[in-house]
Amino acid sequence: MTTQPNTHLNIDPKLCGEPVELDEGRAKVRFEATQEMAVDERGLVHGGFVFGLADYAAMLAVNDPNVVLGAADCKFTAPVTVGQEVVATAEVTEEKGKKRVVEASAMVGDKKVFQATFTTFVLEQHVLDA
Repeated sequence: MTTQPNTHLNIDPKLCGEPVELDEGRAKVRFEATQEMAVDERGLVHGGFVFGLADYAAMLAVNDPNVVLGAADCKFTAPVTVGQEVVATAEVTEEKGKKRVVEASAMVGDKKVFQATFTTFVLEQHVLDA
């Protein structure tokens, strides 16, 4: 990583992943799907964890302490199961005023399991202070 995280500093890496690459406007985050993420006895992982991984990558790509998610257009393209390593990458593709558009995807090996366009906003102050 060439850049240090400036946002989401208290996030639990077991739930949303750990950063493995972080550069200006780009981020890569990974986790290994755990039994606690499973929805059934066959090990199917709840999609919210994959969404959270990609969302975290998007927030790190923006990397501002006051970034918030405004909207997401996403699709799940394949299932994830317990034990699989999931890697999400995100890149800022548009910056206009406080708005940042981030393209993200998550992969298990060479198989895409999730893709999204996240619309984020960089606020002047923390969202809870606004």
